[in-house]
Amino acid sequence: MTTASDIADRVAAVRHRIAQAAAAAGREADSITLLGAAKAQPDDAVHAAIDAGVTVIGENYLDDAIRHQEAVGQGQVAWHFIGPVQSNKTSEIAARFDCVQCLDRDKIARRLNDQRPSELPPLDVLVQVNISSEASKSGIAPEAVRQFCASLVNYPRLRLRGLMAIPAPGDHDAGKRLAACLAQLQAKHPDATTLSIGMSGDLDAAIAGGSTMVRIGTNLFGPRPQPDQNTRTQQ
Repeated sequence: MTTASDIADRVAAVRHRIAQAAAAAGREADSITLLGAAKAQPDDAVHAAIDAGVTVIGENYLDDAIRHQEAVGQGQVAWHFIGPVQSNKTSEIAARFDCVQCLDRDKIARRLNDQRPSELPPLDVLVQVNISSEASKSGIAPEAVRQFCASLVNYPRLRLRGLMAIPAPGDHDAGKRLAACLAQLQAKHPDATTLSIGMSGDLDAAIAGGSTMVRIGTNLFGPRPQPDQNTRTQQ
């Protein structure tokens, strides 16, 4: 059984790994945000990660997110939606999250914009890029990123903050290519400074390529619980 102490140790180990990768790349460790990917994790594990200093929690599934937010409290950390967004979930996502990291369709952008509550600040969004051009992956083609991002000016309740990608295994140059895409955006979108790329398996290469946010699940929380250990509705 994973304990709070186990998770605290893992958080420290991941931060050490980030610091080493940043130093090797000639960067400052505090230029890289650690996001705890809480997919299918029990509430106490998410609590433990937050208690250990993780300030950004990423969710793949809305049911998980609602449960975690009700247990933890929405104001304690920044909540990022990092999974595919379905049309019938946009209203809850627009109301519950600080950032959506996987925007790649105009239809979803329009719905998130229209459904963002007026009392909340604009919803931060990252555009998902299919950086390795994989047929099985979601995301905007790299050559279409500028045009898609330009279209977001039509949605004042969204705020473009950068790019996100899930590269193919072994694509060690993906971070550099995503960074190049981001650099092309910044003349017209100066607030687009986030480069969300890198997970447990490719953290070091991602940081070498310029990542400013790494999404870590297994190395923080341990193996993902089996469905019978943490029941949720697949979305």
